[in-house]
Amino acid sequence: MQRRVAEGLDVDGGHRPERLRHPDDPGGDQGGLRASGESVDERCGERLDVAGWVAVSCARPDDPLLLGALIEREVDHTTVWPALADWLHDHTRAEFDERATLLGVAGGGIPENRTTDEIESADAPHADLTPHGDPRSVDGLLVVDFSALWAGPLCAHLLGLAGARVVKVETPARPDGARRGDADFYRLLHGGHESVVLDPALDPDRTALHRLVDAADVVIEASRPRALRGFGLSSEDFVASGGTWISITAAGRDFDRIGFGDDVAASAGLVARDDLGPVFVGDAIADPLAGLTAAALAMSRPAHGSGALWDVSMRATVAATLDGTATRTPRHDGRRWLVDTDSAAVELAPPRPRAVTGDAPAPGRDTDAVLADLGITR
Repeated sequence: MQRRVAEGLDVDGGHRPERLRHPDDPGGDQGGLRASGESVDERCGERLDVAGWVAVSCARPDDPLLLGALIEREVDHTTVWPALADWLHDHTRAEFDERATLLGVAGGGIPENRTTDEIESADAPHADLTPHGDPRSVDGLLVVDFSALWAGPLCAHLLGLAGARVVKVETPARPDGARRGDADFYRLLHGGHESVVLDPALDPDRTALHRLVDAADVVIEASRPRALRGFGLSSEDFVASGGTWISITAAGRDFDRIGFGDDVAASAGLVARDDLGPVFVGDAIADPLAGLTAAALAMSRPAHGSGALWDVSMRATVAATLDGTATRTPRHDGRRWLVDTDSAAVELAPPRPRAVTGDAPAPGRDTDAVLADLGITR
């Protein structure tokens, strides 16, 4: 998968990276520890229930209210975790999963044994995430990016490095929440892209939005399918016209679950365990894995010149990396981390942030210019 993306970057202007890694490794710069029941950014926690463990994200302002509805108690951000822990002691993971999906809570049960059918059966419809066909150049292709946060923007970022023209689309009511986060990280993912803001509640903007999608070669969405359907956009029609539609969701287009990188990775079975139970591995690791996978798929030539709808389940992407093979335990020699292999001890390279170049556009900075360049009026 990394080789497919690297080939695409090399074909289009010599942008091959020294080695692919997820951008900046946000957790690596914050001093977060792997051996913790909370993620690096402390927005996701694990709580014990009668049948095992669950991972829950509480990243949005309304999440305490949603979690209160899930457990049928009044809570706020200071009382939500102990109240949820109490509820989980008397309920199963299946009950939590059902309520979380119904209410739009980001979270899920952590499998006791990730090598069992518990994971495999859940992700079987989305398990084939291997690029089909020959690699293709995306140099000069128009990518319309509706995604936000990390996974989708990482896909768009890699396509942009490979020569694609990336237009980020937001609505006035729903700007990318990552704009409020780390500015350098946002610039890293969005530098060199163009920004369009359109309001689909207004007929002229809705028409312009449809024409912008019609002009695209690749569309990236990272929300449940009903969101863009509500704007009157059809992935089926786009694919039938020969385009590539990248759909990144928590658990696949057929499931109404939402999730963030931490809880999705844990519910897919990517956890370490100590004497107290499971701990998170990496920082929101499902996001870079899904973004890298999506970019590799977008750089694959659809069969017979047809379009392609790539259903990228973040949960399935993580699960596909877990083959049940025992991993080697790193050790620290006082100066560095090492892993012992059959032939020698190999040093683990620390995360190295890439230099941020270029500015990310302000919301809507390029709306008029992009529409005019594509011959779109409103």
